[in-house]
Amino acid sequence: MAEFDFDAVVVGAGAVGLACGYALSRRGLTVAVLEQDAAIGQGVSSRNSEVIHGGLYYPTGSLKARLCVSGRRMLYAFLDAHHVAYDRCGKLVVATLEDEIPRLEAILDQATTNDVEGMRMLTRDEALALEPELSCAAALISPESGVFDSHGYMLALQGEIEQAGGAVVLSTPFEGASPLAHGDGGFKVRAGGAEPTTLTCRYLVTAPGLSAQGVAAHIEGFPSAVIPEAHFGKGMYFRLQGKAPFARLIYPPPIPGALGTHYRRDLGGQAVFGPDLAYVDEPNYVVDPGAADSFYRYIRKFWPGLPDGSLAPDYAGVRPKIHGPDEPQADFRIDGVDVHGIPGLVTLFGIESPGLTSSMAIGDEAARTLGL
Repeated sequence: MAEFDFDAVVVGAGAVGLACGYALSRRGLTVAVLEQDAAIGQGVSSRNSEVIHGGLYYPTGSLKARLCVSGRRMLYAFLDAHHVAYDRCGKLVVATLEDEIPRLEAILDQATTNDVEGMRMLTRDEALALEPELSCAAALISPESGVFDSHGYMLALQGEIEQAGGAVVLSTPFEGASPLAHGDGGFKVRAGGAEPTTLTCRYLVTAPGLSAQGVAAHIEGFPSAVIPEAHFGKGMYFRLQGKAPFARLIYPPPIPGALGTHYRRDLGGQAVFGPDLAYVDEPNYVVDPGAADSFYRYIRKFWPGLPDGSLAPDYAGVRPKIHGPDEPQADFRIDGVDVHGIPGLVTLFGIESPGLTSSMAIGDEAARTLGL
């Protein structure tokens, strides 16, 4: 048997990469998670809504439908066990006009198919009894939705990996990998940074978010034909200067390619709106103050009481999409040997929303894809 430095190497220490490392650690493997930044979770994982999604919208049979629901259940249990803060506040999906009510009914049907707990339609009066400042014709309630401390979650995952004898190695970019020639399989992984090194592992999992395509292209023998085209979906957020108007998440019906600009009250009690969606050529995190005008118009559909001048630019995130602006929403890609032909390798592409909610289930799915 060959001697390996680690049983498994995971590329990327965001929520999904750390969850993959945790899943492998739970199976008794020693794991090294390589992260190019100087801290964990500095990419997609730190620039999102920190929403725990119920799993309402995703098509029957898709990875998103299955992994969001199972991942959400796993996530709440993990947060409880590790004393990480969350608020299972619930979510209202609102029809602001009568002609949007059939869309809510369709979402309810899909949520029921997806085995989402507690879903039901609310009349206008029932919705306003819960959220008096809301304007709507009807609403759909998802009691299992919430918000949480995503960084606390990632720190807990890191702690579990390290307690199991693994390592999360920061400021160490992945530079390439080559399958080992001997019969036991495995990989030689090249890592950069201030002290470049080479290490060997039996299994390799790539979960680097926005750089997934570039990482796959630096694995020797990886077929370029199965690397999906990368698209960058930028979303901006604005913060309310004033008291949060709603206790629950408020979502209009989804827009093409995303769930749309929504409202959340964060764990600090402040109200945040976003994200919008614009495709960009390269990731950037600039928040255009001029975008506030469109935010005011959109938000006032469900909250007419939004005061003038109360929105302040907050932050932006970029999603690693694998579909373009005029293409159907793509499913997660969790690719094993049947796709790329390289034993012991799993590559993740297009892990955008609901990737954070699904992360623990994605980790288990990656391990299963490796036959573990």
